[in-house]
Amino acid sequence: MHRRQFIQHAGLVTASSLVAVGGHGWFAKTNAQTANPKRLIVVFLRGAADGLNIVVPYKEAAYYENRPKIAIPQPGKAGGALDLDGQFGLHPALTDLMPLWNAKQLAFVPACGSPDATRSHFDAQDYMESGTPGTKSTQEGWMNRLLASLNTGRNPIQAINVGNTTPRILTGKMPVATLASGRTADNPLPIDRPQVAAAFDRLYDRNDTLGQVYKESREARQALMSDLATEMKAANNGAQSANGFVRDAQRLAKIMVRDNRVQLAFLAIGGWDTHVNQGASQGQFARNLQQLGKGLIALQQGLGAGFNDTTILVMSEFGRTVKENGNGGTDHGHGNVMWAMGGKVRGGIYGNWRGLAANQLYQGRDVPVTTDFRDVVSSVLTRYVGLTDSKLNQVFPNYKPKQTVNLV
Repeated sequence: MHRRQFIQHAGLVTASSLVAVGGHGWFAKTNAQTANPKRLIVVFLRGAADGLNIVVPYKEAAYYENRPKIAIPQPGKAGGALDLDGQFGLHPALTDLMPLWNAKQLAFVPACGSPDATRSHFDAQDYMESGTPGTKSTQEGWMNRLLASLNTGRNPIQAINVGNTTPRILTGKMPVATLASGRTADNPLPIDRPQVAAAFDRLYDRNDTLGQVYKESREARQALMSDLATEMKAANNGAQSANGFVRDAQRLAKIMVRDNRVQLAFLAIGGWDTHVNQGASQGQFARNLQQLGKGLIALQQGLGAGFNDTTILVMSEFGRTVKENGNGGTDHGHGNVMWAMGGKVRGGIYGNWRGLAANQLYQGRDVPVTTDFRDVVSSVLTRYVGLTDSKLNQVFPNYKPKQTVNLV
């Protein structure tokens, strides 16, 4: 078995992250820490969530004309939207988030997304995660480039992916720690056995690139498992939710509270491709939203005072058609809604909303993209994280923000 396969088999890193780090021969050298780091968590809704039924333009007659079965009723009606600003309302399944809205710590950017017109899930996700819409040759994800630009020194858990494989957004030359998701995530791996660990330690007790990758990975694994073990000794104040995202969010928050070395994190949720039986105030889409809302609140509550130094972005690869289809669902669209929440977020509705009149729609069927998602991320990175223009250009190469979205 190849040496790289040994490390992968031990459960320390995925093959993609190992090849990316080892192939460039690059890793951080020091052990600097930031007392109160500005943290960024990205939550990706895979499958293209229906933004029009998340942030509902309930003042628009065209919304109800195009969605006779799946539209969310106006505020005040049974199953109605939760009023936000007199023009938009929040899906009632997200009622848990209203205290954040009222505290002005929750913001939405309708008609936001990637300028690339693809309706392919694979391509659209790739473009949003690489940060270079329309370009497939980009090697790294924008969060990995962000990790490199932060340059806080040797820190194997500065970025955490919650999932079983390294996502495109975190792929690159910087090392990334992986926290497995689901109920079996805390189960021991072969590398956790003392005899196996000792054997691998001897095998990779060397100063070449592969040895350094192994040591970084072992350190990350030990730190994460130690943080989890310490927290799990305490009694749970409430029953654990069966919801996978809630559980993952709680675990991530515990680690971030215990270890200030964690500065970036990524989680993904599937199940948003609602071509059939989408439902309105109730149904499969509503159930997904309820799980999402509870998970976001779990993050906020779990972070405690750390929420004040955290920004959470929620995005999806594209939106859905304005008009519902014949199967009680929606098809692949274009513009969507992007969310931001956090202690420093300036709550409200942002962007350029043109309405749903036929002459305002993209190709006569979709919400247009009037705010590039990179403009939202760029504003967070410059105004909140403190990136300079030159470092921002490393994160989003050859892109100059078209507008400033002052939501932080």
